[in-house]
Amino acid sequence: MKIKTGKEEVGYLLEKVIDTYELSTGQRIIRNTNPKNYEEIAKLLSSISNELPNTDQQLAHEPYPPDPNPKQVDYPQRKYDITGVQVKDAYNQLVANPRSFLIDACYIYLYGVGRKGFAQNPMDVNLIEGMDASVALRLDEREALRQQLANCQQEKENTANQLKEFYRKKTRIWLVSLLICLAFLGIVSARWVAERNQWATLRHDLNILPYQPTQAEIDSLSGIWMYYTGAPQARANDPNRYHQVANNLVEITYKDGYFIFNRHGANIDHIGYMQFEAPELVSIYSRVKNNSGKVESPIHALLRLDKGKAYLTSIATTWSFDMGDGNDMIGIRNVFIKQGRGGSLEEITNTPENANCHCKIMKWVQTNNQIKTFQLKYRLLDTLANESLKALINEKSILLREPNEGVIITRAFDKHKL
Repeated sequence: MKIKTGKEEVGYLLEKVIDTYELSTGQRIIRNTNPKNYEEIAKLLSSISNELPNTDQQLAHEPYPPDPNPKQVDYPQRKYDITGVQVKDAYNQLVANPRSFLIDACYIYLYGVGRKGFAQNPMDVNLIEGMDASVALRLDEREALRQQLANCQQEKENTANQLKEFYRKKTRIWLVSLLICLAFLGIVSARWVAERNQWATLRHDLNILPYQPTQAEIDSLSGIWMYYTGAPQARANDPNRYHQVANNLVEITYKDGYFIFNRHGANIDHIGYMQFEAPELVSIYSRVKNNSGKVESPIHALLRLDKGKAYLTSIATTWSFDMGDGNDMIGIRNVFIKQGRGGSLEEITNTPENANCHCKIMKWVQTNNQIKTFQLKYRLLDTLANESLKALINEKSILLREPNEGVIITRAFDKHKL
């Protein structure tokens, strides 16, 4: 048996492809001379034709060389793409020698095998040479297909009517559910507005974040600082308090409009936050770091960002950190000296250096991986090399809550005692 060829073959195949597509999708193809009407058929067949280089054994068709650029172009620029113009011309039998991949794509879509496989086992007498079906038979087949399509459309309409009836019965339930959801949303929204207003009131009354610092101010305050204080001189129970000072290491980090910090001391660590009250004016709050979460020895201070100075000074209301009832509030001047920015701080413990210095040792791992260590301890003011620093944290930097002779030891008092 010989299979038909040329425009007669492709015309019949495309006629049947379009009929089958209309039947399976419910979409009607207008079969005129407008190429756009055939684009869906063209894309459908292209999805098959572009796989032909890989399916000659599986689908029994002639081999096709692969597309040299299969993933670099899209439809309709690929080698085996079929366009709406090609489908329109072939359908109207205007092409004497249609492209072989168009023929094979039609066979595979209709019969599951390529032209070669179909020729070995024909499944449609209308494609066999000399055995054409009558015009009436073809019309009957087309009419049957159209009738099937009409039946499908009627079934769709019946299904749609059933769905409408179903939705009509469920409307009341949906409306009730919607009202419940809206009521819940209203309650949540009202609570959110109340909490938002409460936060706005709290922020206003407590003066929280009154000023947004500039990037220059953020960069100026953020980083690692050495912190000096003369607070140990106010500990009345310490007979060796004369000119005792301490250095701490402070790590300040910017966070959403404010700053958080950790202050590492020789014996006591503090945590807290800072915020700008105005340009170059910073308020500081801290407390003793503990595991209980209770506020212990809160401290309030003000700090001014003085430009051009090697150090910054703050005035704080803090504590003497004396033993027992001797722990009392004091006013004091503290000094901040910036060491740099970035990196991380780590405490060094259980080393011979700890034992030798009787101090806390902090390691600063800088962003360039260089390491700098700091010894945090109590020392005599007179051992400091910086004369300006000495004048800032000597006995004159401390103000007691109530006058009490003998608590702050001056040089004259110390000599008199001796």
